[in-house]
Amino acid sequence: MKNLPLLTAPTRSPVVPTGEGERMVRTFSMISLGCPKNTVDSERMLGKLAGEGYALRPDADGSDVVVVNTCGFIEPARQESLAVIREMLALKKTGRIGAVVVAGCMAERQRETLLEQVPEVDQIVGVFGREDIARAVELATLKAKTTGGLGSWEFPAHDFFPPAPVRALDDTARLRITPRHFAYLKISEGCDRLCTYCAIPKMRGKHVTKAIEEVVREAHELAADGVRELIIVAQDTTYYGFDLYGQSRLADLLRAVSQVDGIEWIRVLYAYPEHFTDEVIEALATTDKVIPYLDMPLQHINDRVLKRMLRRVDRASTEKLIERLRKDIPDLAMRTTFIVGFPGETDAEYEELKQFVVGMRFERMGVFPYSREPGTPADKLDGHMPEDVKKARVAGVMEIQQGVAFGWAQSQVGREHPVVIDGLDPEFANHFRGRTYADTPDIDCAVRVKGKSLRPGDFVKVKVTAADGYDLAGRAVGRPW
Repeated sequence: MKNLPLLTAPTRSPVVPTGEGERMVRTFSMISLGCPKNTVDSERMLGKLAGEGYALRPDADGSDVVVVNTCGFIEPARQESLAVIREMLALKKTGRIGAVVVAGCMAERQRETLLEQVPEVDQIVGVFGREDIARAVELATLKAKTTGGLGSWEFPAHDFFPPAPVRALDDTARLRITPRHFAYLKISEGCDRLCTYCAIPKMRGKHVTKAIEEVVREAHELAADGVRELIIVAQDTTYYGFDLYGQSRLADLLRAVSQVDGIEWIRVLYAYPEHFTDEVIEALATTDKVIPYLDMPLQHINDRVLKRMLRRVDRASTEKLIERLRKDIPDLAMRTTFIVGFPGETDAEYEELKQFVVGMRFERMGVFPYSREPGTPADKLDGHMPEDVKKARVAGVMEIQQGVAFGWAQSQVGREHPVVIDGLDPEFANHFRGRTYADTPDIDCAVRVKGKSLRPGDFVKVKVTAADGYDLAGRAVGRPW
């Protein structure tokens, strides 16, 4: 959970003109849950509120209003969101905060249910209502003063649930909740995939590509704000461009963004395996600033399970693609994710996945138990299995992956890598925490760097001297840049 001061928020005056003298600025805080795409939405809402004169507080306690941007992807995420909402409502009940606004994917997916569960909230805002967040906050503060919450108003008093856009939303003028030196760059919205286990298209609509010139404009804005590492995100990055240009334009986009001054690294996440082209692979391999890291969620490898998931790929094509990527992109670090315990997954199919993990030796990997989601096609499939079986299957695959990841870390000892510094190491004096090209922030591993006078956002060459499980340790070599 991110309960945030914004590291790049501008200093603002404690008062604003109103035309009738001056009044104190209303204060707010933001709690952002979920994926990087949700983080971008939170940053956009923060920017909108700051632009309307609201002053950000680093903690919810004492704020006039708290905005909780929720995740609705799977049941554990919804339960986390609900727990945070109830925590904020408890503060509201004691008078320590003024109002609570709930936004984002859970609000979009479970609008009526959410009001039944927490009727004391003062306003709810759908995914695409984020552009009207200032109006929602204004109404929320009014309702908090005059009623017991949104549930006591005639619903809906104001509709903050516009339909999914036909054009990608503008993500400029954000106040970022990431450290100053890296940022997420969202290149499209929504998803046209119909994976049977996933409800994201119902929450975020159909895929809409953001035009190349708009993405580049955002990249320039982020670079001017101190960003040195851009992390490309979308629900399906390799599908970029099909709706707007009639073909994949990811390669052109990467080349264009690479021309932005100030950017050192460009990292690509969520690359669906179906739409890799020769041009995309060449761009990943040869484009200046695009680092040899690729997040490619596979979800499974058995052909029958993939078909039941409606993934539109098979094992043979996946293996051929991975072989091509590793051949054409030297030192490629691959991250993937798998779902185990999918309805009907047999012991043999699970074993096939385990052996695939042994053979492919992914540098980074996550494994998740299948989550039964109401309203998805997979919910109606036969063969659902108990939670303890799914958890055991997660543990079995992760035990294999731990050995792979530990081995990769050990193989780096003695090598030199450029490392981006994220901050001080909390445990060791005169040491800093950083990341190699193989590590996405908040997801992957870290490097403990012995050095002097390093600052967040510095790049420095590091000689790796030891492996510590998943992580690395080393010493700075030369001067930072």
